[in-house]
Amino acid sequence: MAPSSTIIGKLKVQLKLSIARLRMVQQKDEAVSKQQRRAMAGLLESGKIESAKIRVENIIRSDITTELHEILELYCELLLARTGLMEAPTCDPGLEEAVKSLIYAAPRTDVKELQQVRVLLCDKYGKEFALAAMENSDGRVTGGYAAAPELVNGYLEEIARTYGVDWPKRPKEEAPEFKVLEEPMAATAGKGADERDALSKATPPRNFGPSSPLRVNPPSPSTDNLHPRVKGTLDLKPTSKMKDAGSKPGIQSKGPVGGTIPDVDELAKRFAALKK
Repeated sequence: MAPSSTIIGKLKVQLKLSIARLRMVQQKDEAVSKQQRRAMAGLLESGKIESAKIRVENIIRSDITTELHEILELYCELLLARTGLMEAPTCDPGLEEAVKSLIYAAPRTDVKELQQVRVLLCDKYGKEFALAAMENSDGRVTGGYAAAPELVNGYLEEIARTYGVDWPKRPKEEAPEFKVLEEPMAATAGKGADERDALSKATPPRNFGPSSPLRVNPPSPSTDNLHPRVKGTLDLKPTSKMKDAGSKPGIQSKGPVGGTIPDVDELAKRFAALKK
């Protein structure tokens, strides 16, 4: 028998290779399973129920195999993480289920790396341990089973639901009948005509309609100078033209309201009086 350290080293390498191979096989099985399910949906849609029930067993076995590969992958990861417990000459109770399951299932798979793991485990724990695992004498490994009719029908119903196939056929629901109520509709139509006639004959009130949107605000005094004051009124002197115009008789300027416009001298006197 090879030394335990040598077997553990080889076992680590084969466990890593087995994990990678099992993942690739699972991806391939999932792609094939999708194609088979699509074909089953076509058979159900075309009414070939018996043929679909026979062929769906292949899908069931494929799903069981995929699940087995997942379990074996988990067992390989468990042994890879706990290789320190495998240094002892006897199998640790916490690893016994994983070790016996790999020894039992490896010949039933197409993964060659798992078969190398099985050989190393048999060399590590001896022939008696390997024989007990192969015979499953303690019932630690579960065996396969045939597809039950309930499982077959369940698979077909799930495939039909996924791909939108009406199977099993369901009776169509009868559409509810709607009765046309003629008399109430006629009464409503007559009432509407009477209301339109009354509105057409009515006269609108005088103040009907929107008010004018225009608004004229009164002028407001300047905020800068509320009481403006004219400066320099004492220095204001009439020009020669203004004196000549005032000296001519009969020439009077009328303001916009009426009366005469005072001359410059009179304005100067008024401003002087206001200043006092």
